[in-house]
Amino acid sequence: MPVSAVLARLDVNPETVLVIAEGELITKDHVLADDAEVEVRPVISGGAGPASCHACERTSVIEVRRHRSSYCAEHFVDHVRNQVRTAIDHLGMISYDERILVAVSGGKDSLALWDVLLDMGYRVDGLYIGLGIGTYSDRSEQVVRTFADRRGATLHRVDLGAAYGYDIPAATALRRRSSCGVCGLSKRYVFNRAAVEHGYDVMATGHNLDDEAATLLGNVLRWQTPLLSRQSPSLPARDGLARKVKPLYRLGEREMAAYCVIKGLDYIVEECPMVAGNTVLRYKDALNELERHAPGTKAAFLFGYLERARDEHFPADASDGATVVPCDRCGQPTGVRGGDDRITAVCAFCRTRDRVRIAMADPRRHPAGSPA
Repeated sequence: MPVSAVLARLDVNPETVLVIAEGELITKDHVLADDAEVEVRPVISGGAGPASCHACERTSVIEVRRHRSSYCAEHFVDHVRNQVRTAIDHLGMISYDERILVAVSGGKDSLALWDVLLDMGYRVDGLYIGLGIGTYSDRSEQVVRTFADRRGATLHRVDLGAAYGYDIPAATALRRRSSCGVCGLSKRYVFNRAAVEHGYDVMATGHNLDDEAATLLGNVLRWQTPLLSRQSPSLPARDGLARKVKPLYRLGEREMAAYCVIKGLDYIVEECPMVAGNTVLRYKDALNELERHAPGTKAAFLFGYLERARDEHFPADASDGATVVPCDRCGQPTGVRGGDDRITAVCAFCRTRDRVRIAMADPRRHPAGSPA
């Protein structure tokens, strides 16, 4: 891929950065190999051309249109940290004496979150879940391990196939349901279980402003009352569920990509190969178009809901009539609805796991390469 194309995907002005490979300055039309490693350095000299930094007179490397501000590399990093600090303080997400577990996938958001929290002095470790998605998972894990080694940070790893007998490609093929649905269910289960069993006070995810606004749009369009009542950047611990926070909810996807470039954080640029057809992507496209014409639309939509609509119209105690009880199979929390006369309660994860195992035992349905 040409250097210019990589910078365009990150929405980084090519006139404000230098790209270096193997110690040599390369041009913006240079074609990078798939495994190429490059360093992107911001140009910080002043002069005509790109706008000046909002906080100083140096040349800006990124414009944040919803804030009507441009930043040089140094002050953009400050901007990101300030937004995270505001999110944490506003909702009382975490404190310095708590142990935090960050879910890391190898993508820009989770690695940036881990990096920011470490720089801010929090006690934070990472959890990587091996989903078995071929070379994509292999590359993702390597990126995460490289980051952890570089920062001297603790990284936990759970392999879905080894620990639970199935991976995401196998489960998707056998269950004939959305890969993102199976993946999300599996990650939520493993993440919560790891946080509780390892004694972490809070678990943090890298969901950003774009993610949260798109999820909100989908929930509003379908009037998913239980989901709307639970949509918050900070959810308290309850009934076996660890406290969950999203410190990046005030920062956009583009800002997180720029942060990684400026900080020199390697991450997986390509999307998961199994994400095709995910409805959330279409919601993101729609919001991006609105944002292009009216900067600040995403923030106004999400923050307005959180500050003015959620508590009044979708209070946190709103539910679909379910009572949270321990799963009879694994002990993790699950919901049982009122009027359900079942003697046992089995969580969605265990039910999915059972169905996949039954299907895998049938040689007519066993996809090649699935875990035994």
